[in-house]
Amino acid sequence: MTVKASAKDVRVHETTVRVRYAETDQMGLAHHTAYLVWFEVGRSSLMRAHGASYGDFEREGFFLPVVECFARFVAPAKYDRLVKVRTWVEAFKSRSLTFGYEVVDEESGQLLATGYTKHLCTDREGRTRRFPEAWRALLDTEVSREAP
Repeated sequence: MTVKASAKDVRVHETTVRVRYAETDQMGLAHHTAYLVWFEVGRSSLMRAHGASYGDFEREGFFLPVVECFARFVAPAKYDRLVKVRTWVEAFKSRSLTFGYEVVDEESGQLLATGYTKHLCTDREGRTRRFPEAWRALLDTEVSREAP
């Protein structure tokens, strides 16, 4: 877990991904759908960095379906480049969770995209539920006061 220096002390987890050929178009630029996959890589990595995993969450009978997502594309990610996915907990409520993201070119540091995904906590039948206590304690510690 890294802490991004800022006036508000935002907790940001960083994960590096290489842009794969299958994620690009004819021009060698990452397709917009690749960013959503990278967002998932970032949030899974953030949870694993805290000794938890989405698999653990499911084994407990809970799920986190995406109910809203947004991406703003600033510059293209290119084939075979390393990109850094910065992930943080942007908002946490009793039944929902929002992750924020930045994708940057690892070498140049150029911002490529920003975005968020909002998730609901559900049970196996798809009914909205409160987060289990242990997960609330973990996620409460990660809530950012301000996005990077």
